[in-house]
Amino acid sequence: MGWAKGLAGVVVAASLGGCATTPPGVPAMNASLPDSHRLADQPSGFASFCERFADQCSATPGGAAKIALNGQNWILLNAVNLKVNGDIWPEDDLKHYGRTEYWTVPTDGYGDCDDYAVTKRKDLLQAGLPAQTLRLAVVYSSASGRHAVLTVATDKGDFVLDNLTDEIRSWNATDYTWLERQDSADPMRWVALSSGPYAGLQAESPAAASNAPAGNALLQDSAAPTASTGAASH
Repeated sequence: MGWAKGLAGVVVAASLGGCATTPPGVPAMNASLPDSHRLADQPSGFASFCERFADQCSATPGGAAKIALNGQNWILLNAVNLKVNGDIWPEDDLKHYGRTEYWTVPTDGYGDCDDYAVTKRKDLLQAGLPAQTLRLAVVYSSASGRHAVLTVATDKGDFVLDNLTDEIRSWNATDYTWLERQDSADPMRWVALSSGPYAGLQAESPAAASNAPAGNALLQDSAAPTASTGAASH
């Protein structure tokens, strides 16, 4: 909690630096990531993470579904994104823990994409943001393979905190195919955002990468009702 209080102090001090209604850098209105009610299996490693970090896997009672993307919250999101990206050095779970998937809040400074994502979520929860607005997601691209990120639901659209870039982007400004993410009402439940042939691709599969779709996409294919639970990496 001490870290969160320290960060809050930085945010307040920065926000007092000017009187503009919309401080420079705050994004304009953008699109929200289309929601889904099609259930998906939890990603590999998530259930075990929730057994060890139960406080990270519950909804905030009475919490808002979106945060106001004002200057103070924009500074907070960027501060957390930059700090966690700088504090953790990327290392694959198999090398790190001897298992293919192990989601955790690192204590030794090493982790993969899901560890960055859950750490950012933890820090933003400690800073006071509602759990319903902070939703883990699994995406796919030919460059990253299956990959975990944190999405933040705001009144100006959904934005992505990603360990592969220090820039916070709108979900539709990425090159990802969106596969699944946490349900807005229940952090333990995941919903499928896309389906079809690419939803089941494994990050480590060269064939998958060579056949990946180009550009941002929400794949739709009624023949495949749920997203795959393949591992996320990077």
